[in-house]
Amino acid sequence: MEITQQQAFKSLNQSMEKANEIGVNANITILDRAGHIKAFIRMDEAFLGSIDISMGKAKTAMLFRMNSEAVGEFLNPENKTYGMVNTNGGLVGFKGGVPVTSESGTVAYIGVSGGSPEQDFEIAIAGSRI
Repeated sequence: MEITQQQAFKSLNQSMEKANEIGVNANITILDRAGHIKAFIRMDEAFLGSIDISMGKAKTAMLFRMNSEAVGEFLNPENKTYGMVNTNGGLVGFKGGVPVTSESGTVAYIGVSGGSPEQDFEIAIAGSRI
């Protein structure tokens, strides 16, 4: 099942609530399972440079169907995966990109950027269950 507009806005709202709670102005991207943008918001005062990062985190999670930081484990130099980070238009292998799930399973992917990786992850997790 694909994410609906109503579910996408629910995910965004849940994430924005968490971002406001912890004092982070974030960029939040929701991609459908095929990697197409379903929803996006740049919260007031969120860094412009973080727009692309939020999209990259969501895309990385979507491409590998796992959290972006889990993909980051494959990108470590000791794994000898030189250049992998540059594939697929660039991968973002740190916290903040996660699958969005509903009762029917994974319906989308969310990427968040604007705070520390831990804060971004916390915000993404808030929007990951709809």
